[in-house]
Amino acid sequence: MTSTEKFNTHQKALRINLDPTSYGSFAEIGAGQEVARWFLVVGGASGTVAKSISAYDKEVSDDLYGSGARYVSKERLEAMLDSEWTQLIHQLNKSRGSSTCFFSFVDTISARNYAGTNEPHGWVSLRFQLQPGGQANEVVLHINMRDPSSSLEQEAIGILGVNLIYAVFYQLHTIDSFLRSIAEDIEKRIEIDYIEVSGTAFEGWDKRELLIQLVRAELAEAVCFLSGRPPAPPIEVLHKQAVVLAPGSFEHSDLAHAEIHERILASGVRQLREESGQNAPAPAGFFCFSAMPLRESDSQPGISDLLKRINALQTRGGDVLLFREQELYSMTALVNRYTKERVRFVVGLSLLIRVWEYRYKALPGGFLEALSRLLAQNVRIYAYPMSSTDLEQAIQSISATGWRWTDTDEWVSASELRPAPPLSHLYDYVLASNFLVPMHNPMTQTAAE
Repeated sequence: MTSTEKFNTHQKALRINLDPTSYGSFAEIGAGQEVARWFLVVGGASGTVAKSISAYDKEVSDDLYGSGARYVSKERLEAMLDSEWTQLIHQLNKSRGSSTCFFSFVDTISARNYAGTNEPHGWVSLRFQLQPGGQANEVVLHINMRDPSSSLEQEAIGILGVNLIYAVFYQLHTIDSFLRSIAEDIEKRIEIDYIEVSGTAFEGWDKRELLIQLVRAELAEAVCFLSGRPPAPPIEVLHKQAVVLAPGSFEHSDLAHAEIHERILASGVRQLREESGQNAPAPAGFFCFSAMPLRESDSQPGISDLLKRINALQTRGGDVLLFREQELYSMTALVNRYTKERVRFVVGLSLLIRVWEYRYKALPGGFLEALSRLLAQNVRIYAYPMSSTDLEQAIQSISATGWRWTDTDEWVSASELRPAPPLSHLYDYVLASNFLVPMHNPMTQTAAE
């Protein structure tokens, strides 16, 4: 079933209710029965709703779905979905299975608490058939709620649930139409930073491409690819972690560049461990880059290009955060949602110069505002040295002017580098305040080791 006509949420819910072939159950925890409510109020709910349940009490939830998993987690979501689907098929397959496409919608949500001190997020899933008696297909989403109140969050979750059910029945012809259908009318209100699909309904869909599409479609600020492990939402890997971010473009995937990238991130992680003390947990290190073009004149990178860069970094054992925006202050903002621990950027001098040279047209306060946002909440920049030859070539490639430096054994550190006045005064302040931390000459460091 496909459709190109645009409907509002009421029309979508009613269309599903009036379709005699779809029938299912709803289990919602944490933000009310907002999805089921749409189908109950638009009319014709008896054609869609087999059951609606909300197991708010933890003991009730444990009795229904088992204990052990965190209540807002993928594990709890899967337990809910398995239980609801098994029950639905067991109870109704004999009487309705030959003419019905069954579905089970489940979610487990941590909505904004009364004090407003938590990070509102949740897990959403839908298991469904596209033909009576057909194979079960599945969609799993992780979402972040961005509304300022719990009542608005509940409203947005209700729309999201209707969108998801509508999308699997009527908008599966392309990845782009499917994702845009899910997010319709709740853009900027709900962020989707993880998606997983399975089943013949999604045959030929690349799961990693889906994650990249979330960023390109502006549905997510960032998505995370883990080396040797399945992808995960950023909250899962950043929560209460000390973090080292190694930003770059990573357009060059040859061995020489890969070794440099690996060395820079490893040096940053090592320096933060020394700074934090041996008893502190090991920091998490990530390569990070943007899905946007590096230069305004460039076209947007293709999905195959982004995947190539991610694969090259993961081949070297690196975890990757793919961000929507390229400005470092946007990376600071996302990481600071999930952790109050130390956050460190580790950058080469060429990228440091780009940060200083970039014109932050989207911010009223320009570079000063960008710098204040970047260096928020326990954030520092580790500056990795460059050879004087490489530095000169890098400055020429970005047409930077007025930069001066001295070198030690043909290597330049951040303390030996200066922009032209008046930016040099701000640079001196950032250095003296320890927001910018010069790192050791890598050749000296290697010899010492």
